Amino acid sequence: MGAVAAERYYDISRLLDFYGDMLSERQRLAMKLYYNDDLSLSEVAQELGISRQGVRASLKRSEDILLEMESKLRLAERFDKTLSEFKKLRVFAANALEQSRENGDKNMERFAQEIVELAEALENNIDQY
Repeated sequence: MGAVAAERYYDISRLLDFYGDMLSERQRLAMKLYYNDDLSLSEVAQELGISRQGVRASLKRSEDILLEMESKLRLAERFDKTLSEFKKLRVFAANALEQSRENGDKNMERFAQEIVELAEALENNIDQY
């Protein structure tokens, strides 16, 4: 699989995490088997008891639904932006913590440490999704 195909698989798999509940149980299972479990079209067809072409058509319809949901709601995009901002906050707070230690400012050090810990906790909570 090429880099572009791998990136597309990753993108669709992520959208499945965000919008999978918008699909039927059968569509969701086909998507999970194909994108997350890396089964071939033939293997998914065998698992679901439908034709290979039926799997391809189901995957295409499901992909279209996921892509349309993201284009309207932008949940994955906002999630990525939020995670990026928390990472920036953590770095900023770590720099403030280092400077406060160098300056011997215990109050600022304590404050910066709390911000670092909070940013890490929020980042970890977001990473779990």
